[in-house]
Amino acid sequence: MSVDHRRTPDQSWLADVRASLADDFATQTARLRELTELNADTGDPGEAHNQAALLVATRQNIEQITGALSRISDGTYGACQKCGQSIPAERLDILPHARFCVPCQEKQNR
Repeated sequence: MSVDHRRTPDQSWLADVRASLADDFATQTARLRELTELNADTGDPGEAHNQAALLVATRQNIEQITGALSRISDGTYGACQKCGQSIPAERLDILPHARFCVPCQEKQNR
């Protein structure tokens, strides 16, 4: 029997999401540490640009994960931050740090 996570996520599902996000956080934090330690200037502008882009992307991932963990803690996880409607469980399964439902995300992207 399937549980509908769109209305009231059960504690087991939230615990699984929290654990997965915590693992992702640890991975991204280790990646950030490696990237900042590799701060050696090779003299190659392309390499410097790639490293800068990786740093920005990694920091953004950490910010998104931290936000999702905060929403789990404060009980707002799974609710769209724009319209307040439930974000479908299928979307959260694919993008666990999603802040918006699909229609609001599409408006945000415009």
